[in-house]
Amino acid sequence: MPTWLGRATVAVTLALIAVVSNPGSAHADPSPAKVRAKLVKLNERADDMVEKYNQATESFKSAKNKYDTLNTEVGRKNAQADSLRKDLVKMAVTDYQTGISGWDRFAFSASPDSALSGMASFEEMAQARVAKLRAFEATTKDLRARRTEAKETLSEAEKARAKVSDEKEKVEKLIGEQTKLLRRLGEFQAGDPNSKGMVYSGPASGNARQALQFAYAQLGKPYRFGGTGPGSYDCSGLTQAAWRAAGVSLPRTTWTQWSWGSARKVPLNALQPGDLLFSKGLGHMGMYVGGGKMLHAPQTGDVVKVSSLDGYWRNRLLGAIRP
Repeated sequence: MPTWLGRATVAVTLALIAVVSNPGSAHADPSPAKVRAKLVKLNERADDMVEKYNQATESFKSAKNKYDTLNTEVGRKNAQADSLRKDLVKMAVTDYQTGISGWDRFAFSASPDSALSGMASFEEMAQARVAKLRAFEATTKDLRARRTEAKETLSEAEKARAKVSDEKEKVEKLIGEQTKLLRRLGEFQAGDPNSKGMVYSGPASGNARQALQFAYAQLGKPYRFGGTGPGSYDCSGLTQAAWRAAGVSLPRTTWTQWSWGSARKVPLNALQPGDLLFSKGLGHMGMYVGGGKMLHAPQTGDVVKVSSLDGYWRNRLLGAIRP
């Protein structure tokens, strides 16, 4: 046996003995710190994907509602066109049956006054026919345009629905990864969909107080992407529901809520309870409750809760708006 081959054999044998005697060494689990760091990155990716999913869902709903409205109008216009079509057919049949004899009666009437009256009546009939023809043409033209528009809107809705499906698959895959890491850390919280939360007793007044009272009553309920209540929420679903309870209608997603409040922005050093807080990238949001804290629905495996704005959140905030 060549010398180099003998040395290689010994090296491989020693390596195998090491693996067998300590099987965990070849696939050592990452440290909790590394798992937590990976989870943070997953959460940030999930925040972004959830908002894209929500945006796609809203696009689908909008397109579908537009199609349904147009489709109903097309049906109504179709019924109107059918009615005009029947009237035109009836007039054509009447004209055929009357023929030129109608003119004979008017032209050779014994009474000139009667003849003139008859001719006037015939003229009125002709005008009525022209009016019905024009109405029919206008209705059918509008019907064709509406039908084309409805088909285009339906196509938009189908594309939006496909996008929702794609985004949902991506989010669900991320959720599986998040759940796995949280369970490894022993930090997965299922939450209670029937949680009664807590009673808000802070200084807010007016509709901000109403919004916070609603939000506090949701504490302990689980986070769920796409959730708008009452048993679970995502971040923008929670803020929308809270301010709805206070009589203020907010858009559905984080992005659209930020856009909605473009003229209502407030400095982060002048926050008041009830203000909406947004993270950089607009992947997450919550409600300021005072005392440097935020109430929010964080991410998968967590519950609606109050968190300090220090530490992790200190440098993540983009801005705030006051509904």
